[in-house]
Amino acid sequence: MITIALISVIILVLPDCYILFSIMNNASWWWKGLFLLPSVAYIFVMAKLFLAGDTRQEMMNLLFWLTLCVVLPLLIFSLISLIGRGLGFIFNGIVPIFNLAGLIIALGWLGISIYGIAEGWKKITVENVDIRSPKIPAGFNGYKIVQLSDFHIGTYSSAPECVDRIVDKVNSLNPDLIVFTGDLVNSSSSEIEEFKDILSRLRAKDGVYSVLGNHDYCFYRKYHGDETPDKELARVIDSQKHIGWTMLRNSSVQISFGNDSIALIGVDNAGSRGFIDKSDLGRALSGVPQDEFKILLSHDPSHWRREVLPKSDVDLMLAGHTHAMQFKIFGWSPSEWAYPEWGGLYEENDSKLYVSTGIGENIAFRFGAWPQIVLITLSN
Repeated sequence: MITIALISVIILVLPDCYILFSIMNNASWWWKGLFLLPSVAYIFVMAKLFLAGDTRQEMMNLLFWLTLCVVLPLLIFSLISLIGRGLGFIFNGIVPIFNLAGLIIALGWLGISIYGIAEGWKKITVENVDIRSPKIPAGFNGYKIVQLSDFHIGTYSSAPECVDRIVDKVNSLNPDLIVFTGDLVNSSSSEIEEFKDILSRLRAKDGVYSVLGNHDYCFYRKYHGDETPDKELARVIDSQKHIGWTMLRNSSVQISFGNDSIALIGVDNAGSRGFIDKSDLGRALSGVPQDEFKILLSHDPSHWRREVLPKSDVDLMLAGHTHAMQFKIFGWSPSEWAYPEWGGLYEENDSKLYVSTGIGENIAFRFGAWPQIVLITLSN
């Protein structure tokens, strides 16, 4: 973590030095001092986090916001300006044009960042998804499932009214079933406490079912005394039971309507690339009739290609985890660099995967990849 902090500071200091000595070299010391204030604030927050160990959600938010609003705009401007200076050796008079272009693009990014911080992470949307399959029985034609994923509920402590709006919106959709595909918390079971009454208001005819995500294991924090991640995980599970959710831990249930039924299957986090893997797909599928329409809840979408496709006959897998990195523009997200399936509906052979980009966020920021309630309608 210290290495990451040092690299971040270097990325900040180099553009500062370039701008001070190349762009503001004739400015007064007063203007130079004012220019450096945001960078000083960034270094102070970094020190609080990585040296003093202050990992409160507010400090994490502040560091990320300063990265978006200070580090990246300075870096964008400096890179474009430097390109202009290089081209200036070939084309006379081009340097001011690149400086202006760098300023405009940097300010554009600053505007995106400010909107994403102020409003974007509260902009609740509903995504309608139709799932068709001849295996869906007649009794489930038109069956409505609401998928929520990645609440990271502690982030909403500064805007609890958003959770109220989410619950009201979900209930207004009159779903037959609600499923939650992991990451209820950021790092602590205590995050759930103030939201228990609100979350317990979620209503669906066939109930609310959930699975664990990587954050629910509560590894992303420091522990003291006899506190352990296992104890925190037990509290997360107990809290979900308290609010009326049924957790599927490498297990399945049968959802019935008259003589028809479908299978709902859930696995513990099936992580890859260093994320925890506690899944047991074989155990979860044991006893599920082969010809039944199967819906799998699995937090990490990489599980689909890694195990679900080659080793099972699951018809529909619902996942989350990626958040689309909380940024999407013109249909593109940096999540593409890490996950081939990062958001939306995917299909291969007779199996489908839907990846929710999440209703919450680790850090209070979203742009383009707005908080998402997914309404899935089944039909045959």
